[in-house]
Amino acid sequence: MMDATAATGSIHPYWPRDLLIPTYVANNKSMSEILAFLFSISGVFLLFTWVLTGQTGTKRSPGTLRRLAVCWFAVCGFIHGVIEGWFSLYYDIIPGDQSFLSQLWKEYSKGDSRYIIADNFTVCMETVTAWLWGPFSFWAVYAFLTNKSYRFVLQLIISVGQLYGVVLYFFTEHRDGYAHSELGHPVYFWFYYVFMNVLWVVIPMVLIVDSWRHLTVSQLNFDNAMTAKTKKN
Repeated sequence: MMDATAATGSIHPYWPRDLLIPTYVANNKSMSEILAFLFSISGVFLLFTWVLTGQTGTKRSPGTLRRLAVCWFAVCGFIHGVIEGWFSLYYDIIPGDQSFLSQLWKEYSKGDSRYIIADNFTVCMETVTAWLWGPFSFWAVYAFLTNKSYRFVLQLIISVGQLYGVVLYFFTEHRDGYAHSELGHPVYFWFYYVFMNVLWVVIPMVLIVDSWRHLTVSQLNFDNAMTAKTKKN
């Protein structure tokens, strides 16, 4: 029997194998080149922010965990705003486009082909992520560097938004029976699809608890101050 991809003339590396992508053009950049770009640029953002948070000036330097949280938001700003922002703008031409960021998405789509076919949920989810959580992440970096009073409110909003998005991302694919990836593949499924997304489950959950703790203490202090003021009157 003739292979389904050969029968349709749609030869590509994506799942399901009979997926029709008539405009698809194979990448001319290797996996290593694409991953090196992604992790090196993310590393630059992380390192720069780490150094920046270590500049004490006239204010007390934040602790290691707080500095790492700010670094996280800097990397999120880059990934959401630039990488996912590219997808939200050019999702309709990515299969046949050879721009570097389009090739990055074609590589990632080996772990989730919903991106290469511009699945409605994926486009909507990534657009919200790019245009809300991207700018908000950079805003959070600024807020923590300048000790703005609203910094933990921002952290809570961003983290809840990220967690909600990735839970829907995983759950919709689960309901589809993991049809858009080679289930169990060590790179495409476990690294691209699972590991690179589960970070946005674990870290936002930690930051939500952190925000809850700080905001609860602030509200408690406010309530105590109001109670003391009432008693004086």
